[in-house]
Amino acid sequence: MIDPTTESGERVMSRLRDDLVAWLVTVRPDGTPMPTPVWFWWDGETMLVYSEEGKPKLRNIEANPHVAVALRTDRVGSDLAVITGDAVIDRSAPPADAHRDYIAKYRSEITRLGSDPSAFAAAYSVPIRITSTRVRAE
Repeated sequence: MIDPTTESGERVMSRLRDDLVAWLVTVRPDGTPMPTPVWFWWDGETMLVYSEEGKPKLRNIEANPHVAVALRTDRVGSDLAVITGDAVIDRSAPPADAHRDYIAKYRSEITRLGSDPSAFAAAYSVPIRITSTRVRAE
């Protein structure tokens, strides 16, 4: 889906690897888009996000799995990257503190928040797996 041999594909892959925050857009039952900032791990094919129980994004995904994920742009809105796809609650995914790459990416942020990987995993215990169906990169 993302061609890392192209300039735009290389930029998107770099941002998926290095960016700390993306905007996950789910759809409310009334059709209103609901953007939420999330931490994520991209494994090359899917995106993994951990959520707290009971959050609206979980209800939205259960009702309508179609989502979008927007990565940061430059300061004037160029270098756009939006991934659209389908999200599922993936109970087979490891808890956050057992996901070595996810913790390596976010350990300093978890510490900055006054937490540790085990407490983070207990609080953000619901794994969301997003499979991309389209990537828009400009």
